[in-house]
Amino acid sequence: MKQLRGYPKSLYPIPTKYCGGCGHGVIHRIIAELVDEIGIREKTIITNPVGCAIWADLYFNFDSVQPAHGRTPAASTGIKRILPDHLVICYQGDGDMAAIGTGEMIHAANRGEAFTTIFVNNAIYGMTGGQMAPTTLVGQKASTAPQGRDPGAAGMGYPIRVSELLAELEGSRYIARGAVNSPAHARKTKQYIRNAFEAQIQGVGFTMVEILSPCPTNWGMDPVQAVSWLEAYMIPVFPLGEIKNTINKT
Repeated sequence: MKQLRGYPKSLYPIPTKYCGGCGHGVIHRIIAELVDEIGIREKTIITNPVGCAIWADLYFNFDSVQPAHGRTPAASTGIKRILPDHLVICYQGDGDMAAIGTGEMIHAANRGEAFTTIFVNNAIYGMTGGQMAPTTLVGQKASTAPQGRDPGAAGMGYPIRVSELLAELEGSRYIARGAVNSPAHARKTKQYIRNAFEAQIQGVGFTMVEILSPCPTNWGMDPVQAVSWLEAYMIPVFPLGEIKNTINKT
């Protein structure tokens, strides 16, 4: 395939498997650009688990490992300890990280493991059929909550703000939340990820960037509606910005 003008070397120029309007492709592009700009492609490893993230290794032109569902932080911990001079990216969705992998991530952050998590939050289970996720909004419909998430119903509870939760742990050093529903938000998100990657290279401890991402297919919307819905409903629940930044405080 002909190389596209300005296409990152860290990203293969191939057709995507992601649904139309999905934010994963934009996030992949941001990560690839940063890896190229920092100049660390030969020493970058991404861990991508079960879920929509499992396709990431098809697109990134650097090493990858596919751990079991929810076990990505454990795999990233092992890789980073063995290869401390490498950029290790723990790429997780909200179902993977905020449900089956919650314990793994909390303890990795608490220990100050020096990898960077990219946490893609689309407030729903994507690959497995649109079930309610730990991050699903109150009132938001899902295949397992057809009337909308109801905190008063048995087993539903409230959406978990993972970034705020991890920011309370002493081992976490940099936690930020961005979005990819607009060019302005994508540019800001890229800066957050750059901060996290550079902090990891400096060996400061646990870093994470949460990224609010549209999922038109499982939200039952077209792509234009999805980016507007994210702006109107997700951002008020999951506010954007740096939540914890101690990377310049030694």
